Amino acid sequence: MGVEIRPADERFRTSSEWLDSRYSFSFGPYYDPANVGFGFLLAHNDETVAPGTGFGTHPHQDLEIVTWVLQGALAHQDSRGHRGIVYPGLAQRMSAGSGIRHSERNDGTDPVHYVQMWVRPDQFDLEPSYAQAEIDLSTGELVPIASGLAKHASSTAIRIHQKSAGMSVARLDPGRAVQLPSAPHVHLFVAQGTVSLEGAGDLGTADAARLSGADGPRVTAGPAGAELLVWEMYD
Repeated sequence: MGVEIRPADERFRTSSEWLDSRYSFSFGPYYDPANVGFGFLLAHNDETVAPGTGFGTHPHQDLEIVTWVLQGALAHQDSRGHRGIVYPGLAQRMSAGSGIRHSERNDGTDPVHYVQMWVRPDQFDLEPSYAQAEIDLSTGELVPIASGLAKHASSTAIRIHQKSAGMSVARLDPGRAVQLPSAPHVHLFVAQGTVSLEGAGDLGTADAARLSGADGPRVTAGPAGAELLVWEMYD
């Protein structure tokens, strides 16, 4: 198993009066030819948006876009008439397909902190669509939230148009451990808290690990617990 640790403070960061962004992969003003995605994962952006601000209407095409909110609430509106409020515990997926325009705003009084992930679909020029669903994370296990994998077909995960990729989330109490999937590509992101990754050491908030040929290592939460975002991808 190959493991590449990506510390939070080494990620490219942009900051303005209304937006703080950290990019895991080449995105927007940041381009590194050695860091253009991982597996089917094209973007993994950690965003904090100030109250009363947000992203105006802008286009997307041929992307599966998954949004997971850590704090606050994010308002979504798109050119297909979909509207939604995304908050902690609710998963959102937008399939851009043949083309869609949308806006994302923080209409609340507190900052909204979320992670947005883009995945390459296995079919292009699809009919654009939107879905959101409440996810129960009380089990202390990895819970699928957005997936195209056959093994997640009977779960509550929102379906994405990529049959070789799936994302799960775990909220862990202090000292609780979960086993990562065995897959050619596994992306682990510590959204909150601290963990110990078997064979690789300790990770803190916003640290990430890219695992190639993962054989199911264990991840153990630190003294304050942790929230993990895990992508598993198969060639």
